[in-house]
Amino acid sequence: MKKTFNITGTCYPEDHYLMDNTRQLQAVRALIEGGNYFTINRPRQYGKTTTFYFLLEELSQTEAYFPIALNFQGIDRRFHQSDTVFGQMFLEELSNSIEKTNPDLAAFLNQKNTIKSLNDVSEIVEALIEKTQKKIVLLIDEVDASSEYAAFINFLGMLRRKYLNRKRRPTFHSIVLAGVHDIKNLKYKLRNPDNAQYNSPWNIAVDFEVDMSFQPQEIVPMLEEYSKIEEVKMDASTIAQRLYYHTSGYPFLVSKLCKNIAEKILPNKPKSQEQKWTLADIEASVQLLLKENNTNFDSLIGNIENHKDLQDLVYRIILNGDTIPFNQYNPTIYKGILYGIFKRNGRIRIHNRIYEQLLYDYLASKIWTTDQGTLNYSGAFLKEDRSLDMEAVLRKFQAFMKEQRSQKDLKFLEREWRLVFLAFLKPILNGQGHDFKEVETSEEKRLDVVVTYLQFKYILELKLWRGAKAHTKGLNQLATYLDIHGINKGYLLIFDTRKKVTFDAKPITHQGKEIYMVWV
Repeated sequence: MKKTFNITGTCYPEDHYLMDNTRQLQAVRALIEGGNYFTINRPRQYGKTTTFYFLLEELSQTEAYFPIALNFQGIDRRFHQSDTVFGQMFLEELSNSIEKTNPDLAAFLNQKNTIKSLNDVSEIVEALIEKTQKKIVLLIDEVDASSEYAAFINFLGMLRRKYLNRKRRPTFHSIVLAGVHDIKNLKYKLRNPDNAQYNSPWNIAVDFEVDMSFQPQEIVPMLEEYSKIEEVKMDASTIAQRLYYHTSGYPFLVSKLCKNIAEKILPNKPKSQEQKWTLADIEASVQLLLKENNTNFDSLIGNIENHKDLQDLVYRIILNGDTIPFNQYNPTIYKGILYGIFKRNGRIRIHNRIYEQLLYDYLASKIWTTDQGTLNYSGAFLKEDRSLDMEAVLRKFQAFMKEQRSQKDLKFLEREWRLVFLAFLKPILNGQGHDFKEVETSEEKRLDVVVTYLQFKYILELKLWRGAKAHTKGLNQLATYLDIHGINKGYLLIFDTRKKVTFDAKPITHQGKEIYMVWV
């Protein structure tokens, strides 16, 4: 069977091109060998199930360990009706998981078909451990499916009691749970979160601090294997660096970008061209990804929509450039980390550039569905060479904003002007171009936007008026940024909050760069 880049379910070495997960597995294995109980809590499609598969394979080949893998996904709700029903289900799942590898132990568990309490389950577990004479490692995937039920919480309490008494009575050597939520803190999962306690029965678990994302050097082996098997040329190191630049090593996003190139972009290249991956292919793959619907993006947008406080914080970071220090006890920040929207590095940031682009496109599109009016404009913005007349675009936006100032709530414009501009720009690009945020916003409230239209590129800086000194500093930064991109002309869009706005538009030369400035 031909190998592919996999973006759904478990990744298998014989079927899929895989990144090097040696570092992650060694870190998790060290926690297991130390006899720790812990939860691999990471967002959806972050490689948790694949990690479980590799752990099960490794531990099965080790004489000292007896791994048992369960999956709570799809567990019938009736199993959560009482402790005894849940306990019976747990024993049945244990039996099913070891039936092929150890039928005698499975038969032993099947004999225990009547239990009256979780204490009975505890005693059966002890007997199971005595029979194996090995260190039993229990791996339970998709625990989110059960973590909102009291029976599961009581089950964790039984495991906690056994753990605390482990020096006198046999119990599992290590237990590894996997899910989106950290089971030590069930407040965001329980059916009635207002009544939830921060200290759950799983407070015996150690913190899971393993970085499950993939660094560029861990992406390279996957690319090299693909290149060799498919006889496709590429500079694997350079390609890996660019993949990481866009994804920050998020497993789903890395694999998806590669899958797009292998299955959509490369087959459509002229056969006369050399079969080769280029950096331009990465950029094309990013744009393909941003146009599609997938479960990963659906989950991301759903979490933004379901948590207004999270949406507001995302807005502040992406559009306003606010610097928010990380605090693990802040519930809004915690949710952002939990759902993979944020990453932390002293302060919170959007996890990766693809998410950042997706979210600010999404926020911009919502302007069209507000009751703040329709973004009406007319006129052609193309030059004879098919390039975009960006000066004309900005002047038209200036006219639009001048009209809105006399008709609409100024507070709305002050708050949403960046999104209004991005929404204004979308239909002009009309599928022939793209706009994306290239660099971080700063304390000067800048937003640098790169617009591509066909083969043309335009650098725009969106900035609030903060006085002449800040204006000069912004011009210096824009000139430097233009130099980095090897472009001689840039555009500065200034939102002026002063009562008397000039609505000026003029070109200037600054540090050898031509800059067209427009005030709105």
